[in-house]
Amino acid sequence: MTLKSVKPGNRVIVQKLTGHGKVKRRLMDMGIIPGTEMEVQKSAPLGDPLEIKFKGYNLSLRREEADMVVVDVLSPRLVPKLELGNEN
Repeated sequence: MTLKSVKPGNRVIVQKLTGHGKVKRRLMDMGIIPGTEMEVQKSAPLGDPLEIKFKGYNLSLRREEADMVVVDVLSPRLVPKLELGNEN
């Protein structure tokens, strides 16, 4: 699975980068290397760019860049579910 297909709220760990040359180097310079944990924060209304959070900061990536990052999903962000009409 690539970072491009991860839904907001999911945490992932980077497995490898598939890009080439300058783009791959730029991703690595930003700290996106195998073993890095990150969380997809949100996606722009038209889907590009993605906002991810890792190592204490937020970063926006284009979908074509995110497609070069192979990841494994760790867990979704825990969001409490509200059940309406069940107040006893």
